[in-house]
Amino acid sequence: MGCELTKLASSSNGGNSKSNNLPSLDACGPPPVDSRLPLTAKQKYTMVASWKGISRAMETTGITMFIKLFEEHADLLNMFAKFKELKTKEEQATSEELQEHANKVMNTLDEGIRGLDDLDTFFEFIHQVGASHRRIPGFKQEYFWRIEEPFLSAVSTTLGDRYTQNVEGIYKLTIKFIIETLVAGYEASANNNVDNTTSSSTPATKLSDDPNRAS
Repeated sequence: MGCELTKLASSSNGGNSKSNNLPSLDACGPPPVDSRLPLTAKQKYTMVASWKGISRAMETTGITMFIKLFEEHADLLNMFAKFKELKTKEEQATSEELQEHANKVMNTLDEGIRGLDDLDTFFEFIHQVGASHRRIPGFKQEYFWRIEEPFLSAVSTTLGDRYTQNVEGIYKLTIKFIIETLVAGYEASANNNVDNTTSSSTPATKLSDDPNRAS
């Protein structure tokens, strides 16, 4: 199959493709991507297209992710005041509090992934989310990385057969990029002494809850 622009140029000039008024063959290729993004144009397209399947099942994917997280890192339950007593998968799967938090975290990831077309906005947003975790007593930088495997596992469960080896590789690159950006925001907040900075805007959703917040 040829490029539609090439077909248009040919038909508009009676088979003569030499036109100064129509896009050249170069226009058929994918648009360039920001060099800061660790994805090719094709990989970014695949990521965004695949994510549409996740966006239609945000809550179930989020719940699956957190159940896997707590299964692998039970100690993190103590970071969550509202559902730290949920010790079994059944209790976690039916918890309205966990469902609400899972939705918030998935919406944060959704906004980040949808922001891959504008990396300046992406970095600003994800850095803000990372920095917000400075306000959580007991939170450690390495906790960000604990969500990586549960996220990939949950995505695999939701996508099923659509989670091919190629798609898996793209999701791995994407979640690593997001976590690295979260860490950068977390570290920068310490370097800039903005731990207690208040914002007039709505606070970004945290990946973990404030344990001092009333249940």
